[in-house]
Amino acid sequence: MARMPEATWIGPTPNKTTDGMVEVRGLVLHIQQGTESGSESWFKNPSAQASAHFLNPKSGGLRQLIDTKDRAWAEAAGNSHWVSVENEGFVPDKLTASQVENCAQLLAWLHKTYSVPLQSTDDPNGKGLGWHGMGGAAWGGHTGCPGDNIKAQRAAIIARAKELVAPPSPAPKPSYEPFPGAGWFVMGRKSPIVAAMRKRLIAEGCNHYQSSKNPDVIGSGDKASYEAWQRKCGFSGAAATWPPGKTTWDRLKVPNV
Repeated sequence: MARMPEATWIGPTPNKTTDGMVEVRGLVLHIQQGTESGSESWFKNPSAQASAHFLNPKSGGLRQLIDTKDRAWAEAAGNSHWVSVENEGFVPDKLTASQVENCAQLLAWLHKTYSVPLQSTDDPNGKGLGWHGMGGAAWGGHTGCPGDNIKAQRAAIIARAKELVAPPSPAPKPSYEPFPGAGWFVMGRKSPIVAAMRKRLIAEGCNHYQSSKNPDVIGSGDKASYEAWQRKCGFSGAAATWPPGKTTWDRLKVPNV
């Protein structure tokens, strides 16, 4: 049994072939040419002789009618090799944002479950994300299904599925110089940290520097600029005088050097 955990189960239906899937080559996009409720009712009607594995309403989550080990009756000669999803709407509708997300979730699940490649295909013997009309007469001759607008959305579905399968790594958090202690800030101290501190103070508009041949050496300009920064942080009097304190240093966020 293979049911998508994120989909709501709405089966069973008599319109299926139990254990009829030979392989899963990919996902076929359809359009219901109707409403979600009407399509569900029709696919459960024995006289319809039609069905799909999944139904995708314009809003709300994906709904599964047939287990993917069983053959749905959606695209004739393609039924034994393709999973089908019927999207609510009428040609020339586009998929809603919710429908695009649902299709991407489904494609990602098929990739993990059946190794379906995250690519588009227009070949009934290919693999990936296809569309009903690509099968021509052998698939029922529905060459206008699901419509050009939905076919054009396959790139967005695939891109989102790739994000779901392999989410991008979060950007590394910036690392800052820890407070070296008030005693570290003595005139003449030489360190790359001094130059990094100056850049941050300049960026904060606290620029009292004089030209220097020694940008890594603490001088009187650093003292004046840092005191300006302390005042900007809301300190005054003795609390806004040199040397720096941990509170204002941490707020300045001097990057590691």
